[in-house]
Amino acid sequence: PSFFLREKNADYGGVKMKCVRFEDLRTGNKRIGFIDGDVIRCVYGSLETYWQITDETFAMRDVRLLAPCVPKQIICVSFNYQKHAAEFGVEIPREPSIFSKAAHTVVGTGADIIWPKQVQELAFGAELGIVVKKRMKNVKAEDVPKYILGYTCANDVTARDLQRKERQWLRCKSFDTFCPLGPWLETELDPSDLSIRSYVNGVLKQDARTSNMIYNPYEILSYISQSFTLDAGDLILTGTPVGAGLLNEGDEITIEIEGIGKITNRVVME
Repeated sequence: PSFFLREKNADYGGVKMKCVRFEDLRTGNKRIGFIDGDVIRCVYGSLETYWQITDETFAMRDVRLLAPCVPKQIICVSFNYQKHAAEFGVEIPREPSIFSKAAHTVVGTGADIIWPKQVQELAFGAELGIVVKKRMKNVKAEDVPKYILGYTCANDVTARDLQRKERQWLRCKSFDTFCPLGPWLETELDPSDLSIRSYVNGVLKQDARTSNMIYNPYEILSYISQSFTLDAGDLILTGTPVGAGLLNEGDEITIEIEGIGKITNRVVME
C-alpha cells in the first residue's frame, strides 16, 4: 500500500499525524507508518480495508523518506494566485483552470531532479499538495474535508521552454522527477492560511500565503469532482504563487509550507 487510513473502529479525529512512506536502509523494503516522537511506527493494511498500528518501529537514521503517496493521477491548477497570473500577463480564471501531470513524476525529498536533455529552461514552483482519501464525485465544497487524507509540500517542476512552445502542458510537466513531494502527509491541517515559500540555494524566491489563492483547496476539489471522479490516493496541486523561477545545474531547491515541513531536492543534468 502507498498510504493509509485510520484504524478500523478507532477514532483519531483532530489528532495531527505525519504519515510517511519510507525505505528500510538495511533491507531495501518499502514500508508505511507514522512519526511517533523520534521514531517511525509501522502500520499494516490498505486504503481499501483499514490499517492497523504495530509495535514495530524504525529510527529515522535507519530509513530514507519516500514520496508520501503514489498517485494514480495528478491534477494541477494553473494561475491560482492573482500576482502569479499578473506576472505572466494572464487574466484571472473565471473558474479553476486545471491540467494533468503524469503520475510517474513523483519523487521524495532528497531525490535528484533530473534535467532532461530536451529541456533548455527548468523552472520550480512551490505548491500545496492534497491527497484524496476516498472516491469523490459531485462533492460540495463544504463536504470536501471528509475526502482529504492529508496535505504535503510539492514542487511543480516545469520545462519552461517547452511550455511556451507547445499548446498543451502534459509533456513540459511530466518528465521523470518533475514532482517532488514530502516529507510526509499531515492529516489534520487547516489549509486556508498557511505560509508557502521556496528557496534556491538558501535564497528566498517565493513567499506567500494560501489565503492568497483565488480558489481555495475545498473549492478546487469540489470543482474537479464535478467534472470527473477522483479516487483514493489521487494528488491535487493547488497552484504556485508569484516568484516561480528558473533553476541551474547543481541548484538546491527547498519548498516549505507552514504546518507541514519542507522538502529539498538538487538539480542534476541527465
